[in-house]
Amino acid sequence: MKLSHASITLLSLISLLFLSSISAQICQRSCGKQILTFPFGSDPGCGDPRFQQYVNCDQQKLTLTTHTGCYPITNIDYTNQVIYISDPSMSTCSCTQPSKGFGLDWDAPFTFHDDTTFALLDCSVSSSPIYTLNGLYGDGNNSKAPLCDNQGTPICSYLYSCTPFSTINLPISTCCIYAPVNLGPSFEMDLKKLQCTSYSGLYSYNGQESNPENWNYGIALKYKFNVNNEYPSSCAQCEKSHGVCGYTGPYNSFNCNCPNGLNTSLDCFFVSSFNNGLRLLPWKNGAWLMYILACSLVWVLF
Repeated sequence: MKLSHASITLLSLISLLFLSSISAQICQRSCGKQILTFPFGSDPGCGDPRFQQYVNCDQQKLTLTTHTGCYPITNIDYTNQVIYISDPSMSTCSCTQPSKGFGLDWDAPFTFHDDTTFALLDCSVSSSPIYTLNGLYGDGNNSKAPLCDNQGTPICSYLYSCTPFSTINLPISTCCIYAPVNLGPSFEMDLKKLQCTSYSGLYSYNGQESNPENWNYGIALKYKFNVNNEYPSSCAQCEKSHGVCGYTGPYNSFNCNCPNGLNTSLDCFFVSSFNNGLRLLPWKNGAWLMYILACSLVWVLF
């Protein structure tokens, strides 16, 4: 059978339409027990590329990676756009241990939630820069002026009443409630530089302010979808059609991963299956046009 130039052109056009909108990839809808939805994803091409280098699903464990280490993500509050992480080296009411601190990468799409409170523990009162303005700013003022939050003194008292702290009899003056805003523009808490042995982080008293054993220890981080914090309409449509939203390629082109493992540049109302060959179902955004073109090609050829 000899194909005409017009038939070859039409066939090439249809092939390009398919190849530009469909490619094989499977995005997981969960990582362990944690549901994954935009802006987070399980693999490259799934979710927002700004988050992919920081939030990873490895062996069904969701973790946040920064320059200071890897931290398990214990929960994601999609409604309020907050993730909660834990630091295995963090001191709590159950145990105290040395730590190097915590830091966010300067370009990470996260900021500290207002509820996050840091308690720096076993700090050197005589030489730590958190107690000396000169140590932090180098302005020549040698007067002692702690940058610790005075309103946080009860937190230190409750923490130091825990058995792991009370047994080593630390003076209450060595504890400093350090607000995230004090971490500076680099979001860095370098305990070696601050001359503190360890730290504790908490984001909720769990309704029991005087009982540190039941506090929620960890770090709460906020995130935004974009500058205007608007949920992408293309992602909303993709998820409405039971797809997983993502961006892929050198230009971060929109990608909707469908339940059958295929990707489309629109949504999953266009469904494909390889069980009995490629099968097209109604697609409000153009599948019928592609179907008619294909049928026309078959009619011309045969």
